[in-house]
Amino acid sequence: MAPAAPQPPVTDPADRTRLAWTRTAVGFAAIGGAMLKVSPIAGGVVLLLSLPIWLIARRTSGAGLAGSSPRDLRLVTVTVVIVAVAALVVVIFGRSPDSLGQLLRGR
Repeated sequence: MAPAAPQPPVTDPADRTRLAWTRTAVGFAAIGGAMLKVSPIAGGVVLLLSLPIWLIARRTSGAGLAGSSPRDLRLVTVTVVIVAVAALVVVIFGRSPDSLGQLLRGR
């Protein structure tokens, strides 16, 4: 098998912005997935909130942050705040496991 060609660095600001938004959406999805074990409702909400971020990143592909409308930026801001509040509620009010085994089993 031939070695893979090295990937060129991303130098376009629009591409970096799109990648950052995509990375944020993936991060929200990961947090939502982890929260599902402790609080299925809050985890599901956070998981669903990763979709608007991902869709905005796809829609603004090539346009960068400058091509984003104020409505899109407001949606991202509201989504980030909702995810942060949901995570805070789970951390404060969620039942902590008695052991690592209990955490991994989800009980």
